Amino acid sequence: MHVDNKYWYFKSVLSPDQCRNIIDSGLNKIEESKKNGIDTTASTYGDTQKKEGDEKIALNDKTLEEVSKEKNFKRTEVENKTYIRDSEVSWLNEKWLYDLILPYLHSANKNAGWKYDIENSEAFQFTVYRPGGFYGWHMDGNSCHNSVYKRFVPGITPEKENGDPAPGYTSIEDSIGKVRKLSMTINLNSPNDYEGGNLNFDFGPHNAGTRYHECVEIRPQGSIIVFPSYTHHQVTPVTRGIRYSLVLWSLGKPFR
Repeated sequence: MHVDNKYWYFKSVLSPDQCRNIIDSGLNKIEESKKNGIDTTASTYGDTQKKEGDEKIALNDKTLEEVSKEKNFKRTEVENKTYIRDSEVSWLNEKWLYDLILPYLHSANKNAGWKYDIENSEAFQFTVYRPGGFYGWHMDGNSCHNSVYKRFVPGITPEKENGDPAPGYTSIEDSIGKVRKLSMTINLNSPNDYEGGNLNFDFGPHNAGTRYHECVEIRPQGSIIVFPSYTHHQVTPVTRGIRYSLVLWSLGKPFR
């Protein structure tokens, strides 16, 4: 799908105090989850995240094809021998957070010229990237009818080991039959706090000279970026310090 604006951003619009409040809320949720025996490791569609004691290879910022050539693996071997994500997450759904953040999403949707029909948003995902942490190339959603959230029925539809809905299923009534249309990422800490951890886009091979883009625009603390959820993107490995981010996916009926 061609769009004139592939992303829209707001530079340093959240104050350091607001960012600190979000970080504290996210870290408290992580600690609370751990005390209750809940795994806080970030998961992925297809269960390709790093696991405790995992001997797989970190995909880092490389493609499967690049690792295949480097390691002399077959394509099917690469998928089984690598992991695409290494981070820790918690989920936030406090009203004050939606009141603070959603106006930026709606403004981007309008000003970028997308004007997608957005009906609701998922919970915020607070993410911690420690040294070595990363998220390889992926999309947040395909945005077509094949990717709609399906109703989760305990004991009948697929579920994770902890009983939560498997990827693609939801128990939230407002999300059933909808897809992710817009994604938002917020940089919560100062760029002086860490190195690496860059958000990169892949706009596809037909964007001659501009296929890959490093989003230096949102390095400053409190910066927000919004982009269509079908956009390929990655977070490169953090090489020093810790990066904190907040992610939100907004939903609507599939494109027609």
